Amino acid sequence: MADGGSVSIALCGSGGAGVMTAANMLIDAAASAGCYALFGRSSGPQIRGGEAAAMVRLSPEPVSSVDDVTEILLAIDWLNVQRFAAELPLDTSSLIITDPAEGEVPAAMAGSGARIAQLPMKDLAKAIPGGRPNMIALGAVAALIGLDVEAIVETLGKSLKKKHADAFAASVAAVRAGAEAAAGLGPAKRLGALPANPAPRWAVTGNQAAGLGAVRGGIRFVAAYPITPATEILEWLTGALPKLGGVFVQAEDELASIAMCVGASFGGAPSLTATSGPGLALMIEALGMATASETPVVVVDVQRGGPSTGIPTKSEQSDLNIAVYGLHGDAPHLVVAPQSIGDCLLATQWAVHLAETLQAPCIVLSDQSLGQSRAVIEAPADVAFAGRRLVAETPAEGVAYKRYALTGTGVSPMAIPGTPGCQYTADGLEHTETGTPSSQAGDHAAQLDKRRRKLADHDFGDHWATLEGDGDIAVLTWGSCTGAAREAIARAAADGVNARLIAPRLLAPTRPEHMAAALSGVSKVLVVELSHQGQFHRYLRAEYDLPGEVHALHRAGPLPIRPHEIHARLLAMGT
Repeated sequence: MADGGSVSIALCGSGGAGVMTAANMLIDAAASAGCYALFGRSSGPQIRGGEAAAMVRLSPEPVSSVDDVTEILLAIDWLNVQRFAAELPLDTSSLIITDPAEGEVPAAMAGSGARIAQLPMKDLAKAIPGGRPNMIALGAVAALIGLDVEAIVETLGKSLKKKHADAFAASVAAVRAGAEAAAGLGPAKRLGALPANPAPRWAVTGNQAAGLGAVRGGIRFVAAYPITPATEILEWLTGALPKLGGVFVQAEDELASIAMCVGASFGGAPSLTATSGPGLALMIEALGMATASETPVVVVDVQRGGPSTGIPTKSEQSDLNIAVYGLHGDAPHLVVAPQSIGDCLLATQWAVHLAETLQAPCIVLSDQSLGQSRAVIEAPADVAFAGRRLVAETPAEGVAYKRYALTGTGVSPMAIPGTPGCQYTADGLEHTETGTPSSQAGDHAAQLDKRRRKLADHDFGDHWATLEGDGDIAVLTWGSCTGAAREAIARAAADGVNARLIAPRLLAPTRPEHMAAALSGVSKVLVVELSHQGQFHRYLRAEYDLPGEVHALHRAGPLPIRPHEIHARLLAMGT
């Protein structure tokens, strides 16, 4: 089988089989050897304790998307693996590795035409005191793809050698046994050439990156209620915030979480909560109050399959409508969306900056495939955004403090409670410039326009969207679909079809003039998203003028949109 390029591997097994541990070890070792990597996980609705699949793509070049085909599928056991069959695409170029003690390969996999090889992982592990089948599997996969087994041993040493010497010795023996046994499995896809002296890289999940972006942006108060798939943001922040003098509160529910955050922000502390779709639905009323009172707050929504409880462990881009349009009344607010695991850092940091600068709520739309996937990437740039909350000072004697003054920018100084001469009322009622409740038409119109204008007239700079290429076909996408679109555009270019990528990071407020410039010269548009009803397509139709022919590629989660699907559509549009 040909060497070179990336390799896509899936490890699967029942709860306790250790496939996630093996996958993490694999990408850590690959990173030390100079690889880039993307590691996604799939589990059933029980979240823990059931069957699981770890999907890893390794490459000498940066990886931004899942691959089209699983080239190596190794099953420690086959318990309920058919639940993942659609997520592990196989073809005649694939290799399935199975333990003969676990019975026949399920028809859903065997019917793909993939070559099947047997590896007695359990028997090999039993021959080693303390040996485990997942370490046999790890050694076999490393040897098959051409990854130096010593890189695996070094990685094991970092986590086990000092505190668990016996476990380390057993794991090393099992890895070496698996690597030796791999010689009898036949050929498999191998990694391309790796650099001799690789530079250090980050191994990080999107949720961890979002947490780092939050504290870099200045967040010092977090209140939240755990929910899949956002909980890891909270876990990361519980350790980070106290070191920075911040506070983390686990609230009793999402209603309390957002109320605490609005209150803390009113008191002067940049505040954030993290949730998923069901939690965001509960927070909408408080976000409306934050809009009316012009209190900055950030909500990170790590989207999952919906509606209702939906599919907690799978990804979908189906919260766009509620994020953009869900607040009642005319309630201008901010919505941003990260485009990769590394971009979760930038997008969240930017969201904090925007919320604080513009005194408005900001929703960050991540999703499960970004938040819970782990990637080996170049260290993201440490961006320092200029501007912060405009804080009121004690006014001159005889001058009334106007919290909601009709300024040129729409942003008015916000007083920290206790500032002499700056008392004001902040609630959900419409108000005058001083904050006094008012039902007068003139006051209502003036404050509505103030809240709209401060967002509409703000200069969001180049961060508003990712713009690449200049073809007359435009791929319009957002969030986690951006990586697959970028890879598909590169393939199409190799086939003589030139397309450009337009991926808005800023979803609200809209940027009509900027989008028109980005679409200049475009005659055909392909809208790509992971939404059953095509929410992004409808949003674009409502908010922007799209030129020429407009095509849509959308479907519900949990199956990701893969590069070959976009590539095929581009080739058809280019003829």
